[in-house]
Amino acid sequence: MKKFKGFAAAALCTAMVVSGVTYVHEAEAGPSKNEKGKSKIENVIFMIPDGYSAAYATNYRIFKGKETVLDPLLVGMMQTNSSDNWVTDSAAAGTAMATGYKTNNGMVGVTPNGRTVESILEAADDAGKSTGLVATSTITHATPAVFASHVQSRGSEAAIAQQMVNEVDVLFGGGKSNFLPESLGGKQEERNLIEESEENGYAIVEDRDDLMDLNGKEKKILGLFADGAMAPELDREMTEEPSLAEMTSTAIDSLSTNKKGFFLMVEGSQIDWAGHAHDAAWAMHDSEAFEEAVEEALAYAKKDKKTLVVIAGDHDTGGMSVGGYDEYNANVEILRNVEATGEFMASQMNKKRGNARKVVQEHTGLKLTAEEVGRIQTAPEGEVGMTINTIVSERAYVGWSTSAHTGVDVPVYAYGPGSGLFHGLLDNTDMPELMAEAMKIDF
Repeated sequence: MKKFKGFAAAALCTAMVVSGVTYVHEAEAGPSKNEKGKSKIENVIFMIPDGYSAAYATNYRIFKGKETVLDPLLVGMMQTNSSDNWVTDSAAAGTAMATGYKTNNGMVGVTPNGRTVESILEAADDAGKSTGLVATSTITHATPAVFASHVQSRGSEAAIAQQMVNEVDVLFGGGKSNFLPESLGGKQEERNLIEESEENGYAIVEDRDDLMDLNGKEKKILGLFADGAMAPELDREMTEEPSLAEMTSTAIDSLSTNKKGFFLMVEGSQIDWAGHAHDAAWAMHDSEAFEEAVEEALAYAKKDKKTLVVIAGDHDTGGMSVGGYDEYNANVEILRNVEATGEFMASQMNKKRGNARKVVQEHTGLKLTAEEVGRIQTAPEGEVGMTINTIVSERAYVGWSTSAHTGVDVPVYAYGPGSGLFHGLLDNTDMPELMAEAMKIDF
């Protein structure tokens, strides 16, 4: 995939090779100037609801029962393909959105031939701005990783952690084990990256209380709230973990102490995981948690007036539909009553799953039919949660076409000075270029 710098040309041309055939897309260049023309942009908050497409946006609006915070911010759509496939994974999608370069699925911060490419976060750091990454996955997972590391495989999370520490000012998420040595149950051979960070001036926080106790003046913070990924929003109340909104607000408080500005990426990581699991309730509740984080970003941007907020999913997950199962119907409202993920409900069942009806009704409010109970009781080990999710989705008329990703375009939302740059049909490689243009930094 050839990468085109700048927007001076009358048209943009992107090419992709699939199965030996070269496909070329031409589109008119988007606007190259801020709509207002004179507004100063010091900060960018890039928010990524992983796996979120138009179907998620529509179902979430029905789930909420009114217009969402995102709806009035819609400015365009984004193409998501990777260098080697029409259907991207998060590593390749994130690399394009962070660096402006297409790469192969599974690769982080490098081109298909392995060349390291600079991210928009690194460019902001070079310009003297503070930087932050927030996620509900491990902070070393594919999407946050692409902004601050460069590895051949997204699975190299211990190596990603080594590249992140002391390079990013604020890191909030899960993945504590990737920062600890093997002697302490971690995945580093010898290094204790948490200890090293503390020695280098980072405040270390491990739970919600620690986060809330910060005084707002810390310039560097490492917050690792779980050994692995953080909990789904549906299960968070059973933990001592902060919400995505709380992490976002705290990150902004810290980063905004830099008079030169900041770049912050916030990922709603588990919308994607819910899509893989066909767990419609998990998807909607994590979409709600993401919207609350967006509200924190918008509140700051509205007050600051020098902050650009950009929101875009990296791809669609699950091929979610609005309505399905040969019915002209949607009943997404019932998902408001679901209080646990399908996997959690599966974990509460006895050996023969004789309590399936009781467990599902307790956590969803749904009264299962005999046929539905039978499906749960006869599901193979490892598929009980998915079976519960499928039944709940059928009741809500939320369809799914795959347990993987799809290649559909995804919505783009923007607010603040420079938001006009993101108008129309964009490619994922356009995102960092436009952010750099808005901040007037070298990239």
